[in-house]
Amino acid sequence: MHDGFGVHADTLGRLVDPALALIDIPTQEQSVTEMLCDALHSVRMHLGMDVAFVAEFAGGLRIFRFVDGNDESATIRPGDSDPLCDSYCERVLDGRLPQLIPDTSKLPAAVALPITAALSIGAYISVPIRFSDGQLYGTMCCFSSHPDETLNDRDLGTLRVFADFSGRLLEVQAKRERDQESKRKRIHGVLSERLYRVVYQPIVDVLQNRVVGYEALARFPLDPQRTPDLWFDEAGQVGLQSELEMVLIEEALKGLAHIGDAYLSVNVSPETILTGAVQALLAGRPLDRLMLEVTEHTSVADYESVLDALAPLRSRGLALAVDDAGAGYASFRHILKLKPDVIKLDGSLIRNIDSSCDCRALASALIRFGQETGSKVIAECVETQAELNILRELQVSKVQGYLLGRPMPLATAS
Repeated sequence: MHDGFGVHADTLGRLVDPALALIDIPTQEQSVTEMLCDALHSVRMHLGMDVAFVAEFAGGLRIFRFVDGNDESATIRPGDSDPLCDSYCERVLDGRLPQLIPDTSKLPAAVALPITAALSIGAYISVPIRFSDGQLYGTMCCFSSHPDETLNDRDLGTLRVFADFSGRLLEVQAKRERDQESKRKRIHGVLSERLYRVVYQPIVDVLQNRVVGYEALARFPLDPQRTPDLWFDEAGQVGLQSELEMVLIEEALKGLAHIGDAYLSVNVSPETILTGAVQALLAGRPLDRLMLEVTEHTSVADYESVLDALAPLRSRGLALAVDDAGAGYASFRHILKLKPDVIKLDGSLIRNIDSSCDCRALASALIRFGQETGSKVIAECVETQAELNILRELQVSKVQGYLLGRPMPLATAS
């Protein structure tokens, strides 16, 4: 079993010895905060101390990030801070105080520190926390209100192991936070500088040989070059997916004035629907010429709320489609729960429909389901005449794909 950060359980066990019995090796699903709190509690209990903490050094301050202690010893709390220059931590790091102090009353330099009396420090042990590149994060420390002459170098070694373990966790957390901030800045830049555009792909009725609608699709012509789903996924990771979806829907709606009597289909996630922003944006629009495509690839927690939010718009003509049908379990649940007006067959089915019996069978089942429930069917990603021929045999008349028209600005869309 591994802790997820490169330390094998047996190795850590040999290093920490009985202390390991007090901490479960964390799984990857556990948060860094949970792991650090477990580690602090374990090392405090193993050393028999009143308080254990992890402090970060920043801007001349010692900031207590994680604290574990007896209720009677709750003199410091996470988020508290004090001047680094007044602390044991700085003096331990620069050598003015030893890392292990069994009895602070025997060290004049410790007695002279106001914090000794303020926190009733009788015994103290402290080690630095560093990242893999040597960068100093801060310290892991334990103290007790009473002297403890039993503390020895083995205890100091135990604390070092836990500090090393915590340093790896904190480095992972710091990297994650840097990555999140980088993503947040990138998405904010896309939004503030309008670094996006909308292209329109025709939806064709092959029986009447005419364009009946257009799907508006997002494009992000900037680095890193990525598909739109990855941009939306990144926006979701930093809580900006709805904002990104809404500016693109607003941009897409400008195309209504240029597509004649065809309808316009735009993509939206259930989360964005539940914000109410879509309903506000579509107020006053010709709803009988609009269709919302639900794009979420995971199960929706509250379908009833989504249906309730869309009910006033659907009663006035707005069509609802489930996108990517056949791509996974979530799309089937969407179809059953949302009762869409349109089912859009995913490209993974269409690309193999002329050569794979399984794809043809699944597509055929969805088509029959649509016929029985009153949902229309649109096939996406049609790229070859062979695929179109099979779809005609299956009685699918509305299709979109490169065979019939590529996504383009409206000036050149066909």
